[in-house]
Amino acid sequence: MIDAVVAFLRCPVCHNTVTRQDRTLRCPRGHSFDMAKQGYADLSGGRLPHTGDSAEMVADRAGFLAAGHYGFIADALTAGAPETAGLVVDAGTGTGDYLARFLDGSPEAIGLGLDVSKPALRRAARAHHRAAAALADLWRPLPVADGAASVILNVFAPRNGPEFHRILRPAGLLLVVTPAADHLTELISGYGLIQVDPEKAARVSGSLGEHFTAIATAGHRRELKLTAAEARTLIGMTPSARHVPADTLPTVDVTVTAAVDVTAYQRR
Repeated sequence: MIDAVVAFLRCPVCHNTVTRQDRTLRCPRGHSFDMAKQGYADLSGGRLPHTGDSAEMVADRAGFLAAGHYGFIADALTAGAPETAGLVVDAGTGTGDYLARFLDGSPEAIGLGLDVSKPALRRAARAHHRAAAALADLWRPLPVADGAASVILNVFAPRNGPEFHRILRPAGLLLVVTPAADHLTELISGYGLIQVDPEKAARVSGSLGEHFTAIATAGHRRELKLTAAEARTLIGMTPSARHVPADTLPTVDVTVTAAVDVTAYQRR
């Protein structure tokens, strides 16, 4: 699907346009970038300081999302910008599940998922027939043209305010999903997960406020009744997966609060 988004891509080194030549993207100045055999493009522009989610974390996320537990988040994103046309950029796409669900609700849109995790991108590249995927660090200049995106999705991912502002159309929307204060509270208290930063909302506002204006915020929450295996999978897809000892993971069914805030922003 990379061909449909090539016109919106830019060289991460010199910011020129790129064209596709077989399994390579190349700019007029001769910088070239490989396409992985799994279908995603490497537009990282050099060595990355971090590699994102591991293969194990990605597998857990794929299984948990496929079971539909976070479907209400995907529904909220689709409702936030119904019938979008043009390019939808999912910044921190993970497995591409949210982007795929969004594209299902917007048949005139095409998608580009950006992530730093290669295991995630292997899945995102085939998540939807109208979506492409590219390796890119969200903290760096994004390999996307100025004003290219009609919508930017940002779900539990880093936020690069200046770059989001640059690539978003003047009348476009940025939809940001962040955990509410009581998100996964039962797992946090019962199994020692990393708790939600109480200053999360302020930090999000601070990272975007210079470039964006919040126009609407809605809270969404569900009680998830999970088997022990599903709870272990949920823990496994979070940053806490690296910190929770295996012998302390859930062995019984649990009820977990999933609570998020979805905020729509427009460019200043």
